[in-house]
Amino acid sequence: MLKQICFFRKRPDMTMEAFMDYYENQHSQLSKRKGRAPSIPNAVRYVRRYLVPEKNPVTGAVIDPGFDCIMEIWWKSREDFENSQRIISSPDRLPIVKEDELNLFASHNNPVCTVVEYDSPMGPNGEKTVVEVRYVD
Repeated sequence: MLKQICFFRKRPDMTMEAFMDYYENQHSQLSKRKGRAPSIPNAVRYVRRYLVPEKNPVTGAVIDPGFDCIMEIWWKSREDFENSQRIISSPDRLPIVKEDELNLFASHNNPVCTVVEYDSPMGPNGEKTVVEVRYVD
């Protein structure tokens, strides 16, 4: 499994509510709206995590994390990930993506990373806990 994360800042003139509404109801549905094949083929999961700054328990300060959303996509393989990146950046799709992103993001210059993850045991006796995740369409 390979996971990609991207960090996004909303346009400064948008409220967080408008940003979330546009991302969920327009941008995340872009390929479907344009009558195209998915731009993230073979993706296993596609998640947007909207950030809500909270008080730092050590300093008491609320610090702007610099981003409003962390987007995550999982693929079964590096090959599936790379294929998706080629499709998104292809000359027939890239202008459509860039044009739609102008309605949403402060910039196209957003960090994109793949992730190496490690889980730490968190159970009461040091064992790994099992978390049930349910997906809602």
